[in-house]
Amino acid sequence: MKVSELQKTVDQWIRDYGVRYFNELTNMTVLTEEVGELARLMAREYGEQSFKEEKDKNDVKQKIADELSDIIFVVTCLANQMDIDLTKAIQKNLDKKTKRDHQRHKANEKL
Repeated sequence: MKVSELQKTVDQWIRDYGVRYFNELTNMTVLTEEVGELARLMAREYGEQSFKEEKDKNDVKQKIADELSDIIFVVTCLANQMDIDLTKAIQKNLDKKTKRDHQRHKANEKL
C-alpha cells in the first residue's frame, strides 16, 4: 500500500467506524501511549527488563508489529487532520537527511 492510499484508507475507516477524528492533542496523547507500549515490549525483548510471566514472551514479534501498526495509524490520523501529505513530507525528510548525512554515517568509526 502506498502512503497516499494509507492516508485515504485511514480517513475512510475514521468516517465509517470512528465517527470523527479525536482532536490533535488527544491523538498526540494516544500516540505517546502507543509509543510507550512499544517501548515496554522493546525493553523486555531487547533490553534488560524481563517479562512478568512466561506467556508474555509468546508472539512478542507479533505484539511489536501490532504496536508499530498502532503508531503508524495514529501518525496517519494526525497527518490527515492537519492536511499533511505524508508522501511529500517523507520525501522532503529523506532529501534533507541525504543532503545532511550523505557522508556522516560512512565516516563514523563506531559503525
